[in-house]
Amino acid sequence: MALGKDYVTQECSIARALEVVGERWTLLIVRDALYGVRRYNDFLVHLGIPRAVLAARLQALTAEGILEKRRYQESPPRDEYVVTDRGLALWPTLRSLGVWGREHYTETRLRLFRHATCGTDRELGPYGECPDCGTVVPVPDVEMLPGPGLDPDPADPVSRALLSPKRLLQPIGTETVRQDPVWRHPV
Repeated sequence: MALGKDYVTQECSIARALEVVGERWTLLIVRDALYGVRRYNDFLVHLGIPRAVLAARLQALTAEGILEKRRYQESPPRDEYVVTDRGLALWPTLRSLGVWGREHYTETRLRLFRHATCGTDRELGPYGECPDCGTVVPVPDVEMLPGPGLDPDPADPVSRALLSPKRLLQPIGTETVRQDPVWRHPV
């Protein structure tokens, strides 16, 4: 029996959410967008995702209002993908899923997330709450730092850019990727 593409028989908000973000790669694209990845080539290089799959997922995420496509260059035309408020609302889910994955599948901390504006040196809780000031930290105030489990010399330029501490949503700089003709894609 073929696996269906929706959950029409399910009267459940989780089932509806899975119709939008439950496909393989989708949450990783949203994760990368929250990390500051905005351009097609950067998603492609960092995720190792097939081009057709990436294009389809970006189109679906844009249609659902999770990402917004914005032109950053006219000649040749190039677009980037920016997280919308609907996409920002996925942060607590991604944060919790990451904590759950670390607790149950690896003890290695690949990335640390802290409250940038209060200056804590302690990591956020599983729902994005600051252990010092007690607030749920707004996404732009979350600082991401490399953890001890990250490869200190990754092969791709996106992973290298993510080795530096940065706030979520701040665009990453990976000019090397966009200049490499192997990764060119007119989006």
